[in-house]
Amino acid sequence: MRDTLTTLLFGVVMTTIRHILEDKGRQVWSVRPGDKVYDAIKMMADKDVGSLVVLEGSKIVGVVTERHYARNVFLKGRASPRTRVDDIMECNVVCVGPGQSIEECMALMTTKRVRHLPVTENGALLGIVSIGDLVKSIISDRELVIEQLEHYISGRAR
Repeated sequence: MRDTLTTLLFGVVMTTIRHILEDKGRQVWSVRPGDKVYDAIKMMADKDVGSLVVLEGSKIVGVVTERHYARNVFLKGRASPRTRVDDIMECNVVCVGPGQSIEECMALMTTKRVRHLPVTENGALLGIVSIGDLVKSIISDRELVIEQLEHYISGRAR
């Protein structure tokens, strides 16, 4: 009985990035380094995403986000139709693997101050997760634990 309760409270749910990608899908929107920032921002708006992976062929060379646009184009008075993505993108891309836990990724996002993590395996881009994806998954996991605890308690009360 005590072991069952301990399992319910501490570790019944261990969601990985793979699980998130299975739920949300693996669609990744991307641009090339020489594309114009205007086109990148338009794509973000059209696809309702906050970041794009910057690819040269199939190799990740950067990430560009709405924040990059706001800080490096808009606030500096640059023209987005003339500015190239590689002029404002983040080149030091932090990637994760599909087997990493949500907790590991949250810690990485906090430490590196990023909101989007491309997911790669053996050099291949599998998808991308955002801080919102992780929070949504954490909430879902907590709801599952609560539901299981409620079933456990109601079963014990009978």
